[in-house]
Amino acid sequence: MSSSDRDRLNGRRALVTGGSKGSGKAIVQRLREMGADVWTTARTMPGGYERPDRFIEADTSTVGGVEAVVSKISEGGALDILEHVVGGSSTPPGGFAAATEEHWLAELNLNLLGAVRLDRALLPAIVEAGSGVVVHVTSIQREMPLRDATLPYASAKGALRTYSKSLANELAPRGVRVNAVSPGGFRPERMRASSTSSPRATD
Repeated sequence: MSSSDRDRLNGRRALVTGGSKGSGKAIVQRLREMGADVWTTARTMPGGYERPDRFIEADTSTVGGVEAVVSKISEGGALDILEHVVGGSSTPPGGFAAATEEHWLAELNLNLLGAVRLDRALLPAIVEAGSGVVVHVTSIQREMPLRDATLPYASAKGALRTYSKSLANELAPRGVRVNAVSPGGFRPERMRASSTSSPRATD
């Protein structure tokens, strides 16, 4: 078997959050090129989206949005790949004092708790299947925060990386790999759902 054949994802089911634009859209396209059956979710489906049957309109920063995604995805059984890309910041400039209670909660829900809730709902089936890959997209700001405007965002991404490390250690013996990556560090070729590589959180 050639290396290109080994890197194929034929028959794998994947979910990419925040897959309607930017890096999320690129990941969706690449996974599909590799043969995966890819679902994606975002708040709004773009006009002319090529696979509307594989798009779930939902806000994963809310409990209701996560429940909508889980309900649809679970119809097809366990996932092989779960890729959390969705994220962002809406905190205004002005340093720590400008970030209100609402800003902190919004950033935590979007950049951390949405992933935690989806994992909590979807990982049991992946673990039961005995193999799978989970990727949490973080940010360089987890270590180098821009103090003027994005402290809540940076804090949430830092917490996401810590959560990923703990999850990787817990699930490694059960055949599930968990990685935390910054934009630019994601390689779909590594998403072949197997337990041949040791789970770890990467930068």
